[in-house]
Parts: sequence; structure tokens; C-alpha cells
Amino acid sequence: MSAYRAFAAYYDRLTREIDYPGRAAYFDRLIRQHLPVDSGTILLDLACGTGSLSVEFSKLGYDVIGVDASPDMLAEAQQKPATRPVLYLCQTFQQLDLYGTVDVAVCALDSLNHITRLGELEQAVGRVSLFTAPGGLFLFDVNTPYKHREVLGNNTFVYDLDDLYCVWQNTTDRQLRTRISLDFFVRRQGAYYRESERFYERGYTREQLEGVLARTGYQLLAVYGADTQQPLGETDQRAVYLARKL
Repeated sequence: MSAYRAFAAYYDRLTREIDYPGRAAYFDRLIRQHLPVDSGTILLDLACGTGSLSVEFSKLGYDVIGVDASPDMLAEAQQKPATRPVLYLCQTFQQLDLYGTVDVAVCALDSLNHITRLGELEQAVGRVSLFTAPGGLFLFDVNTPYKHREVLGNNTFVYDLDDLYCVWQNTTDRQLRTRISLDFFVRRQGAYYRESERFYERGYTREQLEGVLARTGYQLLAVYGADTQQPLGETDQRAVYLARKL
């Protein structure tokens, strides 16, 4: 994601309801069910943003590499103390280039939805596959087509945080491509200043994502609803995919 310039400064405040320790613990449980984990297990946190999840993974004992395309997001991430050092790299999905392979790749918080062309998505997952060791795992979550149609689609959300006011507007087309417009009104020295951010998400079907995984060298192990180990339901807003590198 090459956007997130204005958003980077406010991201943590606007997403403070996210339980990062809980999310890391959830992914950790899934990983340990399918892969032996020790002090040398390397975990790639894709689209790591401001590094909150990367830091939690480091607390769980992983050697973490955090990758994001936004230097502004990574600047925020580098300010956060971690139990074990986190290596942050500024790269896009499509240009992912690591020094070696990783044992686990995680892509959380609907980051894959930001790739809005199926061919580009396959190219990105192909790069992840290239740097995942045989037998390693790839875990990711996505906003479901249901969420794009019924929750995000053509809706407006407002956040009022005293000195920060944010208007979040969405427009969704028939291909489940959602244009997201963020307008920030920030109070400084008694006056409000406006900053804006624009980007897109796309809802992908299970069939589309299964096809991408199969064509890029992964075996799909499970698809769960929300942060559970229950089968994905029709009205689940988030889907979690678990795959193994062949």
C-alpha cells in the first residue's frame, strides 16, 4: 500500500479498539497447531503498518520481519519498543525481496483487500510463496464480500476524538471494489486543519482466493470465520485463511 501518508499519523488512534495482543495470540495458536515453533522461528508480518502486531509477535518469541510499503507507517513502527528487535523493510507486496526464507508469513487487518486486481493479487502471493520455506505457513485475513456489500458499501462513518475528527466515506461498485475516502480535521493551536487520504479495497470470493493459493504453491488447510476456528459463515465480516507451502 503506497498510500497512508496522512493516515499514518492517526492510524493508531482510529484503530485503538483492535486487540493486538489477542490477535497475535490467535494467530500464534493456529501456527503452533501446524508448525513446531522455537526461538529461531522467523515470522514475516506483511503490511505491518505501525508495527503493533509485529511487536506482539516479538513478545511471543518470534524473530519478526515487518514489511510495509508506507515509509510513514514504518516511521511510526520504529518508535515502538519490542521485546526482541524487529527488522522493518519498506517494500510492496509485488516487490517483496528478503534475504532468505521465512517459516511463517502473516498478513492481517484486510491488507490483501487493498490489492484490487486479481492478477496483481496472485503476483503478490507468488512473491510471498517464493520466500516461504517448504512446509511453512501463510495466514491472512480479508474482509468478506458480505462486509463489502452490507457494512462498508456506500456507508459513512464518523470518529470524534476531541482534537481529531474523521469522516470515513465508502463507495462500492458491483465488482465489490470499495473506494475509501478519509477526511481528517485536526485541531492545532485553536484552529482545525484538513488532511485527506484515498484508497481502495476489493472483496474477493473464497473461490478466487483458493485459486490464487493453489496457483502459487500453497495447500489450503482451513478457512475460519472472524477470529475463531469455526467454519466461515455467510454473514461473517472477516475470513481467516490458513495455508501451507508445498
